[in-house]
Amino acid sequence: MNPAARLPAWLRLPALTVRARLTLTYAGLFTLGGCVLVLAMTTAFYHEIFRPLPRDAVPSRLDPDHDHILGLSDQIRDAAASRLLIIALLLLLVVVALSALVGWWVAGRLLRPITEITAAARRATGTTLHERINLSGPSDELKELGDTFDEMLERLDAAFAAQRRFVANASHELRTPLALTRAAIEVTLAKPAVNEAQWHAMAADVAHSTDSAERLISALLVLARSEQRVTDPVEDDLADIAAEALDQVAARSRARALRLETDLAAAPLRANVALLGIAVSNLMENAVRYNRDGGLLQVTTAQPGPDRVELTVSNDGPVLDPGKVEDLFEPFHRGAHTRRRTRSADIPDGTGLGLSIVRAVARAHGGEATAHARTDGGLTVTVRLPAS
Repeated sequence: MNPAARLPAWLRLPALTVRARLTLTYAGLFTLGGCVLVLAMTTAFYHEIFRPLPRDAVPSRLDPDHDHILGLSDQIRDAAASRLLIIALLLLLVVVALSALVGWWVAGRLLRPITEITAAARRATGTTLHERINLSGPSDELKELGDTFDEMLERLDAAFAAQRRFVANASHELRTPLALTRAAIEVTLAKPAVNEAQWHAMAADVAHSTDSAERLISALLVLARSEQRVTDPVEDDLADIAAEALDQVAARSRARALRLETDLAAAPLRANVALLGIAVSNLMENAVRYNRDGGLLQVTTAQPGPDRVELTVSNDGPVLDPGKVEDLFEPFHRGAHTRRRTRSADIPDGTGLGLSIVRAVARAHGGEATAHARTDGGLTVTVRLPAS
């Protein structure tokens, strides 16, 4: 345990930043170098002043004349000054060399975290994104940089994993309608004699498979678009967008005798209306498709706070496991009760991307989409978005 952590808060020194540490380190090195230089020069000065004169510099006898004494003093001073200048230059070279070596070592010690970050960046590939730097030390700029880099690696790792999972699921889902189309054609052509009714049946199967592939590709494009930054936002009302989406499913709701309950309060927001309209339409279509005949379809909009608006869609249906509701937001994930034909022939099978698109659109607008299973069966999905 760090001894400083046992001290009271008012006795602890604040954590030094890298800039402060570099400043103090080089100030200390400069002070130390200056002290060594002054001490060495002072020692050399006293040594030169008080050392005995060479024999050839001492006259055999002193002239009592005052001028001769001053001349001897000047000679001693000039010799000491020349000698001291040479020693000072040599000491300066030594101090500079030692300072450079010590500074190089200290800089390497202080900048070692950057070396670790650089090495981690060079090692980062699609298969090594799970590695983390986990820098230790005080909470300074370098520690913050290392933690930020770890967070970036975590996001990239999640994005790469989601991309691999998405590509695998998309390949599987696209292969299904293509296989059905090919099977329908091959079965029909394999018959020795094909009548008009069989040709019509094959054409219907091919049209259905083609329609499924087209809807899947359109959903994939919407999902890819919704995961990017929102462009062209305009002022609108979430209640109006929800009302338009309800109009699109009104006929199917009546065909299944759904009980419609609405409370569309004003919920102004700034958004990409086209993208948000697709997400809300997906919610309404899911609420109708996976409902039961005569079930409930409840839609509400509200502004619970000055900076947030909400859309809530609830429907009846099969009882869902609360622990697996979050999985419904994964691309191509369908609940255990949803891989089936709906009772209404005019409602096509889902692509498994509806809730994924809803969450992606909500996040692109700075919001969030959540869901929870209803006790009596069915699902409640809530989309929260920033208010305008």
